Amino acid sequence: MRWLRPSVPREVRDRLRLERGERVLAHAGSREGVLVATDHALHLPDGHRVPWQDIDRARWDAESEAFTFTEEGAGERVFTVPDPGRLAETVHERVTATIVVSHRGELPGEGAGFRLVARRPPGGAEIDWRVHLDDGLDPGDPRVQEAVQHELAAVRERTGV
Repeated sequence: MRWLRPSVPREVRDRLRLERGERVLAHAGSREGVLVATDHALHLPDGHRVPWQDIDRARWDAESEAFTFTEEGAGERVFTVPDPGRLAETVHERVTATIVVSHRGELPGEGAGFRLVARRPPGGAEIDWRVHLDDGLDPGDPRVQEAVQHELAAVRERTGV
């Protein structure tokens, strides 16, 4: 029995720099070019490769046909994708699969807080902890730093991660 795989146009496949053993899972055309989801990363039309563990959030809006994602350290990117096919679902599943722990922490008496997220690349063993502060919080504020460190130590102790 032969399994059906997404058929990526030849000119797109030729420009992809796939790692050894990397498989194409889904793709979709955008006004900017073709987006390709593999088991390791999201490949953008400009040739940039975004590993799944570096995508903080992603969404597709049917009304505006906008596929939007936020890359760690690079900000938000938006592509116009009229028909995402399985791309949106695949991106959601792959990004979610990299999350090992997600925990909300609060600043005492502030009503604001932060999210601690432990991420791991597909097939990898190394864990990378990330801190996402609520809008308006200063990462240089000693109270914020102390609260994050205290909460991170508690979460690591509780989860063993």
